[in-house]
Amino acid sequence: MKFDLLINNGTVVDGSGLPRYRADVGIRAGRIAEIGRISAPATQSIDAAGQVVSPGFIDGHTHMDAQVAWDPLGTCSCYHGVTSVLMGNCGFTLAPVRKHERHLVMRNLERAEDISPAAMDAGINWTWETFPEYLDAVAALPKGINYGAYLGHSALRTYVMGERAFTDPATDADLHAMRQELHDAMRAGAIGFTTSRTRNHQTPDSGPVASRLAEWSEVQSLVGVLGDMNAGVFEIASEDTGRDPNSIKEYLDRLKALAIDTGVPVTYGMFSSRRAPEVWPHFLEVANAAAIEGGRIFVQVHSRSLSVVLSFETTTPFDDLPVWKELRALPLATQKAAFQDPAKRALLVDAFENAPRGERRVGAQARRADFDWIFVMDKPSPPFRSVAQCARERGVHPVELMMDLAVEHDMRAFFNQPLFNEDQEQVLKMMKHPHSVVTFSDSGAHVSQIMDSSLQTHVLAYWVRERGAVTLEEAVRMLTFVPASHWNLHERGLIREGYIADINVFDPATVAPQMPSVAYDLPANARRLVQKSTGIAATIVAGQVVLSHGEHTGALPGQLLRGAGAR
Repeated sequence: MKFDLLINNGTVVDGSGLPRYRADVGIRAGRIAEIGRISAPATQSIDAAGQVVSPGFIDGHTHMDAQVAWDPLGTCSCYHGVTSVLMGNCGFTLAPVRKHERHLVMRNLERAEDISPAAMDAGINWTWETFPEYLDAVAALPKGINYGAYLGHSALRTYVMGERAFTDPATDADLHAMRQELHDAMRAGAIGFTTSRTRNHQTPDSGPVASRLAEWSEVQSLVGVLGDMNAGVFEIASEDTGRDPNSIKEYLDRLKALAIDTGVPVTYGMFSSRRAPEVWPHFLEVANAAAIEGGRIFVQVHSRSLSVVLSFETTTPFDDLPVWKELRALPLATQKAAFQDPAKRALLVDAFENAPRGERRVGAQARRADFDWIFVMDKPSPPFRSVAQCARERGVHPVELMMDLAVEHDMRAFFNQPLFNEDQEQVLKMMKHPHSVVTFSDSGAHVSQIMDSSLQTHVLAYWVRERGAVTLEEAVRMLTFVPASHWNLHERGLIREGYIADINVFDPATVAPQMPSVAYDLPANARRLVQKSTGIAATIVAGQVVLSHGEHTGALPGQLLRGAGAR
């Protein structure tokens, strides 16, 4: 029988971690129909000689809840081989919501996730109220990749409690209503339930997002709904324990008890920090302990440092300083001219040097400007040289160095400031831990500050090819079978006959992220960072080629991924 698509002569790395092998892959009706030496004809074929054929990559931590409304491709994740994403993390979703209270949902999202309210206003057609209605709306949208969605605690709270969600504990009646809404969402296909308890998540007026007002007993009760239904995953955006061992232990003990008592898989993101290198192992050790005692915890880790991408097109460490603020409001051409004027350069350097120490920052949640820890991003992947080092080599002040590079690159120079995961050897240990999953791009959020949609191609380019610290088979398993297993995504994450044909064809010798760029392509002309990749010949979703050598083919076969609780 004729195949719809035939991938010939490729090297199959099937996602299991088993050794690679040469084979053809035949696809019919959106599924892998045959693997081996295939001579049957096909409507379309791809010659994959010298290429790897792998499952499509899966990103378990995104915030594409708004973006899916206006971006059918799921950029920039799709450019890096991602065929399935999970959204609604950290308690932030667009449903449930009443028509007259949409501002409450956007209040939770705007500052905490840096999602433009103007873009949301212009780009979202609010056709839903309940979470099941939101899932149906996503299912009906044209999609290039697949989307699963959690129900977020902040949206749930504001739906039930209104403005009280930002100030009050829940009453018994509130909790009963929230439990019912969560039950209905799970029955409709929600992937699980998420919350945030970190002070980093604030509203535009510097108040706490709604989920932060919840007592722990409220969280326990809501996660209990998932336990009663034997369905879904609970994700939490951490709690502010600082470096105090007792606070860390108390928090992790609560998470472990929750996983054991409810039977619900618990997951959270974790990063290391050069300021507290002793903290991160505890967040992995509790996953080991939970497994021994009958619970399940898996930890979301990154593949590199979590960094702010700086540029004069977007954000710099100087933007809030009075002299700089005035200049940064002017066109880039005017700024470029100022950087070439010796008197103005001296004034700008002086403004930085004489600024109060606390004002030398990049954003409200970022670190103080330390030029030994701001790097010149002159290529897509590390190692990078620090601004301080490059300034010493040129014999100029670090601020002048950044101005000079901006002028030399027509104001398109990029810099990189790590916030966490500065030690790459610690990152490698986290990636290889048996209870970790490599994910956490945050795609759809922080779009003008962070560009981590490329974490998958970074694994292949840096950890596999450049460092040789991870085998190709290990890397593909990290990005496919492991997340598919943790989030219970049936028939995905492996190259197997009968599985859904979400597949990548890539060149292991060239696959890599490209340099980022700045685009104004969001609704209302809002700004974001964009990053593509090289070396991916084809990204296939449900048997259809969605991207060929990085270009959209026009196919939109993506689906809504409904969770195990769906009826």
